[in-house]
Amino acid sequence: MTQRQVQPSLCLKTFALSVGRGETILARDLSLSVPAGTGLLLRGPNGAGKSTLLFTLAGLLPALSGTVTLEGYDEDFGPAFHHCGHKNAIRPRLTVIESVQFWQAINGSAALTPVEALERVGLGRQAKSDAGYLSAGQQRRLALARLLVSARPVWLLDEPTSALDADGQKLLAGLIEEHLASGGLAVIASHDAIAVEALAVLNLGDAV
Repeated sequence: MTQRQVQPSLCLKTFALSVGRGETILARDLSLSVPAGTGLLLRGPNGAGKSTLLFTLAGLLPALSGTVTLEGYDEDFGPAFHHCGHKNAIRPRLTVIESVQFWQAINGSAALTPVEALERVGLGRQAKSDAGYLSAGQQRRLALARLLVSARPVWLLDEPTSALDADGQKLLAGLIEEHLASGGLAVIASHDAIAVEALAVLNLGDAV
């Protein structure tokens, strides 16, 4: 995120939000406030609605009731949300660098260059390898690189620690801390603890 995109008044809010699939409500009456520089860690058992809430915040699923608003964001900056799902969306026949170049071309709002992003996630040496040859943990690192090549203030991350080793989890925590420090915000669904002090915790099992 560039200095021009740091917006201290930025705040993701929901009011009386209920989410689900079809007519099945998974989480109801959520009134949340996630201001710039902070994040929300979603916890709870499988099926509690963590992924569904992320999809709804991203506008990929309609809310069953209630509202989602992003206050303080200038739409002239382009799309505000990065949704990084639990699947890596890796095309195995593309090289690692081509994968990141593709995401930057699709998402726009250039931040780090593809080469810089791969170095940041520890994949600089694999840049010319086919993405399909990466290990599961390396593919997760590659998926995280898409966050770095296109600047968007809101990160919606679904199980971002999946397949990451201890070093990878430290890397993830560092990326999130840098994003929050630059004026971004994040909502993260994870069964694992994430060592970032600015993350509040919402247990969706308690919210239904």
